[in-house]
Amino acid sequence: MDWPDLPRAFALFVVTAIAELVGCYLPLLWMTGKGAAWLLIPAACSLIVFVWLLTLHPTASGRVYATYGAIYIATALGWLWIVDGVSPTWNDYVGVGLALVGAGVIALGHRPV
Repeated sequence: MDWPDLPRAFALFVVTAIAELVGCYLPLLWMTGKGAAWLLIPAACSLIVFVWLLTLHPTASGRVYATYGAIYIATALGWLWIVDGVSPTWNDYVGVGLALVGAGVIALGHRPV
């Protein structure tokens, strides 16, 4: 991945993570009795969008998934704070930092042959 592609890829990963989180959160609401069964329809649509968004990255799928995982972790902690109302702890921040450094090594360290 080249430096000019980085902001686009990062934004795409964040939107992808939100689609996955919504797709998993809405069924949780239904299963815990906090939401209606009709929430399963937008949940399924969100998961379809999530899968489609992962296909928009031009590199090998395994590398995309590995890099996406770190962005997902960071987005999930944002979700924890904003949606669930739980403040992340210092070790959450350290874990996200380690994951993002690892993702950076994977994403920026790869050079096509």
